[in-house]
Amino acid sequence: EVQLVESGGGLVQAGGSLRLSCAASGFTFDDYAIGWFRQAPGKEREGVSCISSGDTYYTDSVKGRFTISSDNAKNTVYLQMNSLKPEDTAVYYCAVRRFVCSWYRYDYWGQGTQVTVSS
Repeated sequence: EVQLVESGGGLVQAGGSLRLSCAASGFTFDDYAIGWFRQAPGKEREGVSCISSGDTYYTDSVKGRFTISSDNAKNTVYLQMNSLKPEDTAVYYCAVRRFVCSWYRYDYWGQGTQVTVSS
């Protein structure tokens, strides 16, 4: 059974940093892509970042501020978020799909972790 558990969210001031973790079980990273998504109140869910076989992708609004990485030995993917802005406030989810990164068609999702950035 595939399970994804996010952690690391919280309240931070603008300009601060947080590191989100996505602990995965029930599959190995070799054949899967792990994505981070976020959903702010009243807005649609959007793709933030993705990693697959060492390749990484970012949406434009977070490039240069967020870094995605994976520790295959721990089956964990991280999202290091620096220079946070109030508009980064959202519930952040990790999700998994087969093979390559995409912003669409993810098969499994975590429960989400709240990130709140105060101005």
